[in-house]
Amino acid sequence: MKNIILITITLALFSCTKAPEPLYPVPTAEQLEWQKMETYAFIHFGLNTFNDMEWGYGDTPASTFNPTDLDCHQWAATLKNAGMKGVILTAKHHDGFCLWTTKSTDYNISKSPYKNGAGDIVRELSDACRKNGLKFGIYCSPWDRNNARYAYPEYVDTYHQQIDELTSNYGQLFEFWFDGANGGDGYYGGANETRSIDPDNYYDYQRAKDTVLARNPNAMIFGGPYGTVRWVGNEKGFAGTTNWCNAPQITSQTDLEINTSGDENGTEWLPAEVDVSIRPGWFYHQNEDSKVKSVDELCDIYYQSVGRNANLLLNFPVALDGKIHPIDSANAVEFCKKISNELNYNLLSDAKVKADNERGRSFSASKVNDNNPDTYWATDDDYPYGTISFSMDKPVVMSRVMIQEYVQLGQRVKSFYLEGEKNGRWFRINPEEPLTTVGYKRIVRFEPVEVDKLIIYFEESRGPLCISNIEAY
Repeated sequence: MKNIILITITLALFSCTKAPEPLYPVPTAEQLEWQKMETYAFIHFGLNTFNDMEWGYGDTPASTFNPTDLDCHQWAATLKNAGMKGVILTAKHHDGFCLWTTKSTDYNISKSPYKNGAGDIVRELSDACRKNGLKFGIYCSPWDRNNARYAYPEYVDTYHQQIDELTSNYGQLFEFWFDGANGGDGYYGGANETRSIDPDNYYDYQRAKDTVLARNPNAMIFGGPYGTVRWVGNEKGFAGTTNWCNAPQITSQTDLEINTSGDENGTEWLPAEVDVSIRPGWFYHQNEDSKVKSVDELCDIYYQSVGRNANLLLNFPVALDGKIHPIDSANAVEFCKKISNELNYNLLSDAKVKADNERGRSFSASKVNDNNPDTYWATDDDYPYGTISFSMDKPVVMSRVMIQEYVQLGQRVKSFYLEGEKNGRWFRINPEEPLTTVGYKRIVRFEPVEVDKLIIYFEESRGPLCISNIEAY
């Protein structure tokens, strides 16, 4: 009887091992939900579309905006079929033209032929997103090349009026985009001159953020000195092979290397967003119909963004008729299918798992393939490294390994590598890129290898390991 009691007490103590202490910074619940979206779409559509431009000067007549067969439900259905979880619309680009019937300026859709001036594309797309189960977000450029008072205090109130309208009238937003392009030459009500501003201070971004979050508490903020996510530092479709969610608070002066790779010692949790267009341009140009990114190119972008601990914001330039072009649509849908097929069956789901160190039964190695994102393998406090192995019943061929940290306690892993075993012979698996950080998700690609066992060596970490999921394909 005494032995039974002793065993019971021992097991109870063993199962109640304390979780590792958080390593700050850590994500908010809202940031974590945003990271789980992984892929969503950008829509660039406006006066530039109908005038074959990328950056309008603000002097193009509103009357030139005239889509012949606009269908926001076609946009939403296409993007849903392409695996996108949400859509961000350029409600106003740098030219200042607004796609809703704003009271802040006459330079808006009500002055166009579209629906005889009664159209509101922000409304149409937000309704289509809700019908198709997509989240909705808004881009509203701080720079306004049309407004005569841009660079003067009066324009700031105009811009905040636009933010007020967009955050009040179109349902919950998952993200609000403040673009980083600020100041320069423009029409400015006929002045035709260059105007410079201090972007971190001129727009009163703190007030803007407060407005957005007061009405959309779950929304992420992109841009400005108070962002809750960060730009990745390029528009080519890749995050750094090292990519920390840790970063300093981003400003207009932040080094692009920090945007691309984060900063291990950063004090803010600012996960990266990769923005890239499916075409060379952000707006539609007919001469780019032959230059749409291929399915393979889109897959590479996915692995270099989502596969490197970042979210992917893929832009679709809506065509002149008001629909997503068939080539763009077909490539995006096939891209989604190819990624789904490549990551369809987890080869480790039934593998036997062992680790060289476990914090306790509640944090055992088996937690990495229990299909529960809220459990994780953790090592002891004095063990900021570790190895974990997977033994299969029969040989398997793999070319992908996915690893996820339990980032609720902070990002930790600094370097790791992979080995395989076949018929008792161990060999190094050579990936396509350096293996440093993991974060919310890291997908490692390599040439197909046949293995009986897979072992992952976590060489260095900021603290005890906290690994929630490992899969192979």
